[in-house]
Amino acid sequence: MRSMTVLYLALIAALPLAFMAVVFPVNAYRAQGIDALDCDGPISILIFAVPALLIYGAGAILLYRDQSRRFHFAVALCCLLLFLSVGWNAALAIRESYGSASIEACG
Repeated sequence: MRSMTVLYLALIAALPLAFMAVVFPVNAYRAQGIDALDCDGPISILIFAVPALLIYGAGAILLYRDQSRRFHFAVALCCLLLFLSVGWNAALAIRESYGSASIEACG
């Protein structure tokens, strides 16, 4: 019981990380309406995405394995949805950074 409390507290504490990893734009210039390449790379998203992916991936696995209550299963599904949305934005950032146009212009 105590370990689940610690897990829930960790998931709540990591929620701002996941929120920032999902909300930050892949290309800051395109988000402002400027058609330009962002040569900063994916670090602006990955600095928030990697810890969020680790925490919510582990939370989804641990809560799914403990199916003693339906509430754990529901929270595991929420963790999985957050994991997928953060992973999708991180993958888009990496894809944008290592595209052919970005390699030529920013290399």
